[in-house]
Amino acid sequence: MHILVVEDDPTVRNFVAKGLREAGHLTELTDNGKDGLFLAVSEKFDLIILDRMLPGGIDGLRLLETIRAQNNTTPVLLLSALADVDDRVQGLKAGGDDYVTKPFAFSELLARVEALGRRGRTEQAPQTKLVVADLEIDLLSRTVRRAGQRIDLQPREFRLLEYLTRHAGQVVTRTMLLEGVWDYHFDPQTNVIDVHVSRLRQKVDKPFGVPLIHTIRNAGYMLRAE
Repeated sequence: MHILVVEDDPTVRNFVAKGLREAGHLTELTDNGKDGLFLAVSEKFDLIILDRMLPGGIDGLRLLETIRAQNNTTPVLLLSALADVDDRVQGLKAGGDDYVTKPFAFSELLARVEALGRRGRTEQAPQTKLVVADLEIDLLSRTVRRAGQRIDLQPREFRLLEYLTRHAGQVVTRTMLLEGVWDYHFDPQTNVIDVHVSRLRQKVDKPFGVPLIHTIRNAGYMLRAE
């Protein structure tokens, strides 16, 4: 699943993100309500994990009420140190689908995430393919084709291309790639991203003439059809 984690505590945020990625989920992270709201309304997520207490003037409940007012039905799992019944009821009434109190065991959190994911799949068919122009990624078989021709990618190359394709038409920064593809939460000060993007271009773009992977100067990369 594509999961947004909005949590201001870096220890909790990174702990949750690491566990979700190890379980095979794609995660996006932010530490404040303002950015969380922007991501929630501008991108498509299968699930949002949302802390109630957030900095930036927009707390978890306000963020939740705002996206529900915009008819956003993405399942939301609330995290909170507030464990009273009234607090849980308030969160659920604001539009939350589940409520987990801190501290929590990751195994329980993952079980609740997967339960919400199954609930969401009963409402809409799961996404099994990503398509941009003549590029097609089959998420079940983990295969890539362009113009009908199969392209063999290494696991990291596949993950990089999948990430770029899920964000097609959007600028993807180096920080986003380091977190979303390499699970780094710091800049390793290497050219690992440039090397992998270059290799990916050699396989995905060069043989087909028309480039899909574009460098956005001083910003990052973007996958788009011309």
